[in-house]
Amino acid sequence: MVRDTNRHFKFDWITIFLFFLLVGFGWLNILSASHVGTDIDYFDLSQPYGKQLVFIFLNLILIVLVLAIDAKFYERFASIIYIVSMLSLIGLFIFGKNVNGATSWYGIGSFTIQPSEFAKSATALAIAKHLSDLNTNIKTFKDQLRTFAIIGIPAILVLLQNDTGSTIVYGAFIYVLFREGLPKVYLITAFSALILAILSLKFGFIITSVISTIIIIGVYYFNKKRIRIYQAVFLVVVAISIAFGVKFFYQSILQPHQQDRISLWLRLEKDPAKLEAMKKTFAYNLNESEKAISSGGFTGKGFLEGTRTTGKFVPEQHTDYIFSTVGEEWGFLGSTFVVVTFVLLLLRILHLAEIQKSQFSRVYGYSVAAIIFIHFFVNIGMVMGLIPTIGIPLPMFSYGGSGLWAFTILLFIFIKLDSNRINEW
Repeated sequence: MVRDTNRHFKFDWITIFLFFLLVGFGWLNILSASHVGTDIDYFDLSQPYGKQLVFIFLNLILIVLVLAIDAKFYERFASIIYIVSMLSLIGLFIFGKNVNGATSWYGIGSFTIQPSEFAKSATALAIAKHLSDLNTNIKTFKDQLRTFAIIGIPAILVLLQNDTGSTIVYGAFIYVLFREGLPKVYLITAFSALILAILSLKFGFIITSVISTIIIIGVYYFNKKRIRIYQAVFLVVVAISIAFGVKFFYQSILQPHQQDRISLWLRLEKDPAKLEAMKKTFAYNLNESEKAISSGGFTGKGFLEGTRTTGKFVPEQHTDYIFSTVGEEWGFLGSTFVVVTFVLLLLRILHLAEIQKSQFSRVYGYSVAAIIFIHFFVNIGMVMGLIPTIGIPLPMFSYGGSGLWAFTILLFIFIKLDSNRINEW
């Protein structure tokens, strides 16, 4: 399925430039976060920066392959790609390698590969294929269930591998579904459930149930023409069930380290001594990350001059906490540069998605933007302590071959689809 030479293609070089800008700047920060000593061997494969450089070179070959394949191939074989990806996730339960408590990797010699990273692209293709089908109407309950199943299957498989961070990413597809016409009641329900969950953990089941009941009764009283009594009663039952279910899930289902991370974020622990002990044990990375970022000031300490970075105060800083290196060595200016570059990339993808002639390309483009955004938002929010600690990499920036290659495939498939826009009617 190689490109037809009789067709014309125009690649969006703005998107490609922003991609390589992030990859290049990311590698510089991986170098800062992982080098030891004053002498640097850039091709030292025993160091993360050396391995990442190899990943980047191999990535160039991957880009050529993705762009060489005919654009229609991705639409025709979207379902097969999705099935193969799901089988790769299932295979982890048999052949997977456990790393840091998560069985999410296949071991290949000294290297590992993480199928869940590539499953995001496969799911995006499957969603685009399903929603662009003439027989699909996202406003009908039947098609909504099918759509949620396509998203839910990989999310559940990844969750069972104890990779909560990657599971959360699949929530990004909700934005895509709303763009394509999913009823707003789902958004209202999801937002209400989130508020109930936080209130239940913070104030307890009884107080949350009472507050919810009062609010629902008040809404019913002032909207009797729109809301029936049985609907109000049903909402009360649902609200109480969610409040109870969240508390039960938190206490009985979540792992102790997951409970502690949420507890620290919401300040659930009342005993000052226990709270301080939890901070030292479970929030060490976060505390050191915040110190590194704040120490950078406005302009930063300079490339390879970050004392907290070179001192290895932040464990595994070259992976999920790579943004703390930016904050320390490049300061507020460098951090702003990274954020602005990501925002420009997202806006460019959304712009290109909106002008696509085919629904398949549009849906896939929005999926790409949604996936990159949730990674970007959650990672930086986590590093700065704005949200609970969640193991999730910064796209094109954090160390890792699987992550880099997966985001490359995700983005450059869309670049290929967009280049084919001039050939579509």
